[in-house]
Amino acid sequence: MELAADPLAVDEAEAVEPLLLPLDAWHRARGARMVPFAGHIMPVQYEGIMAEHLWVRQSAGLFDVSHMGQLLLSGDGIDIALEALLPGDLTELSVGQHRYSLLLGENGGILDDVMVSRWPSGFYMVVNGATKWDDIAHLREHLPDEATINHLEDRALLALQGPRAVDALWPLVTGEYPLDGLVFMRGGRFILAGVEAYISRSGYTGEDGFEISIPAEAAAAVVDALCASPLIKPIGLGARDSLRLEAGLPLYGHDLDPETTPIMADLGFALSKRRREEGGFPGHARIMAERDAGAAAKRVGLLVEGRQPVREGASVVDDAGATIGRVTSGGFAPSVGAPIAMAYLPSALAVPGTTVTLVQRGKLHRATVTPLPFVPHRYVRKGG
Repeated sequence: MELAADPLAVDEAEAVEPLLLPLDAWHRARGARMVPFAGHIMPVQYEGIMAEHLWVRQSAGLFDVSHMGQLLLSGDGIDIALEALLPGDLTELSVGQHRYSLLLGENGGILDDVMVSRWPSGFYMVVNGATKWDDIAHLREHLPDEATINHLEDRALLALQGPRAVDALWPLVTGEYPLDGLVFMRGGRFILAGVEAYISRSGYTGEDGFEISIPAEAAAAVVDALCASPLIKPIGLGARDSLRLEAGLPLYGHDLDPETTPIMADLGFALSKRRREEGGFPGHARIMAERDAGAAAKRVGLLVEGRQPVREGASVVDDAGATIGRVTSGGFAPSVGAPIAMAYLPSALAVPGTTVTLVQRGKLHRATVTPLPFVPHRYVRKGG
């Protein structure tokens, strides 16, 4: 879900009275480079983006993502009310089951991408940090008056990602069932290092891993316990961004925005079969027309020739030099050993093997359309 496509480039607007994370002092004590992002001061790196990225791919990295919004939505009929705003099948979710979904505008454009799961008391929703206040306002406007929206501002959110994440987390967790009872997109309540936690097997790197919601006041004790493991290192926003790019995962505000539909963004999997057939969510007619006939443009992966990364904002041009598309995320991919990017191209060109020309600061770069993800996902879909 969320990180800066170029986290070293700081928007001046974000530097106005940024908030501190519950773990701000913890990050500084470990030498993190701190930057403004999404209204907060965030750790962008500790020992270096390249080293941190590769550590996550081989072991386990701990990310502080407490800037994101954690909401609890409840009330009679809340599942039906939410389905009027999201294209996912929520009424059939069992307790602890997660869905990736999209908050849509009336034109079918994406207002945010969100993670939703059913709790015994309602629906737990994680929204992007940069959009959380707009999301809350949108939900308040469109949900019925009897719905309750509880912004869980007293909770921190951690992400433990990598192939050794389960090995590192296992000794610290107790619950009604073993940790390996969780598979991808399932969550439950556990005790982690003596602290109550909601843990889901999910994340934003393409690796196996977990997202952990805990009381903010206990965050320092929990991360100390986690980082006592030699398998775990703290990881900053820089590596989180390069990891999600390799995994082909879009970033809201960069690869997704209110003018982009789920079909354009290649997120058709977020539209459940029942909802596609029944409708009842914003933009249904447009989205289904695009699904049937194809959208004018589509999000694709690009392998860039040479060693120079091509960043967000670069143009895609045709042989005559006319702009036909745009790069929305780009950078050097440590696991691939080459620069990669995501871009929107006319659907006729969004075919693997197509060669395109990119223009960045007046310099031309050649790139080839390639299937996403760049690095295979390693989610655990069956219990141990």
